[in-house]
Amino acid sequence: MTGRRRTRTFLPVRSRPAARRRVLAAGALAACASIAVGCGVVPGVTGGSGDDTVTVMTWAPEKTKATNKPGMPAMALAYARWINANGGIDGRKLKVLTCNDHNDTVAAARCARRAVDENVVAVVGSYSQHGRSFLSPLEAAGIPYLGGYGVTDDEFTSPLSYPVNGGQPSLLAGLGQQLAKACGPVTLVRPDTIAGDELPVLLDSGLSAAGHPAAVDQRAAEDATEYSGHAEQALERVTSDPLAEQGCVVPALGDRTDTFMDSFRRTRQDYPKVRTASVLGSVDQSVLDATGTAYEGSYVTGWYPVASDPRWKPMREVIREEAFGDNRIDAADPGVQTTWIAYNVLKQAVESLGDGEVSSRTLRRTLDDGLKVTTGDLTPTLSWSFQDLIAATGFPRLVNSDVTFQVVRRGQLVTARKGFVNVSKVLENTDGTS
Repeated sequence: MTGRRRTRTFLPVRSRPAARRRVLAAGALAACASIAVGCGVVPGVTGGSGDDTVTVMTWAPEKTKATNKPGMPAMALAYARWINANGGIDGRKLKVLTCNDHNDTVAAARCARRAVDENVVAVVGSYSQHGRSFLSPLEAAGIPYLGGYGVTDDEFTSPLSYPVNGGQPSLLAGLGQQLAKACGPVTLVRPDTIAGDELPVLLDSGLSAAGHPAAVDQRAAEDATEYSGHAEQALERVTSDPLAEQGCVVPALGDRTDTFMDSFRRTRQDYPKVRTASVLGSVDQSVLDATGTAYEGSYVTGWYPVASDPRWKPMREVIREEAFGDNRIDAADPGVQTTWIAYNVLKQAVESLGDGEVSSRTLRRTLDDGLKVTTGDLTPTLSWSFQDLIAATGFPRLVNSDVTFQVVRRGQLVTARKGFVNVSKVLENTDGTS
């Protein structure tokens, strides 16, 4: 947009550190020349093209037949435009590279190899279901994976992963706790994928912690175009016992949850007492806006406050400033929200290094040494030092096990329980395997 005024109230311009770095860089070059030796660039030492540039990457699947998260790389680019318009990160320019992982193991690995080739200092605020494919190249190069979406358990086991939320483990465990007091029989409809295989044990951990029987595990194709048979089967299962309390169906199919609900809405007319429940990522405000009353009364568990919460105001202002009209970015999308939080963590980590070099190695070191990161109360204070890790056997890198309980009322996601609910004790009793 032309004629757009930029607000500079969020980030003070800090030119002095950048000037000091230029003086140090000049001195280093003079030293190299004076002793007549070659001064090469060590991979991961600088932030990209020049000492005053911090180069990172954000990836996500786009234009696939299954889950798509185009808002995450779009949010990353908007954040970079905003931060650079306000002086950069401590005087350093932020350069964001993006990559489409296509929901494919080969493409995910290719994105990781490109990150290595481009000498990025971190992969930030990204989504991929193929952790085993992309984490190996990153680990070999020592590149931290900061603020991933948390869709696979690999993100909670890799020593180079720094998650900002509790991922699917916390969501499902929290949803189990939320449903245990509200539902009779529960059926989980989930994708027949490796990532989907992890969901039943997590939901059951929350249910069993509250004394509720395990859910029925019902698999479905991740990219199906309709789910009439699955909807009918799920409804029959939660209503098979006429003496049982009101049953609940839990569709956790990512982008295909809306497709399932379209079939479910037509079938549930014969089962008026059955309620639905899901987790953010499968349901968000944009889905509710597009589906009318299909989710009315549904229970939803999320990582963060509801999208209408005033704590999201800074993110909304950045979107309005730098991405107005970009329909890929939805402020209610938990992927976009995760990317926003991850980049704020990156900013604080880089600032903590002062005049020192910004590299994959120094970022890992400052994060591992116990840097305390605040997120405007969107999460608890984050820290990845050894003493901050929760004692969950299957998720050794998990530091934030807080979730929020929400419910759909009059087409809006609203808070069902004030504040965060911590599910660390539930996860500590879960081995993370199905």
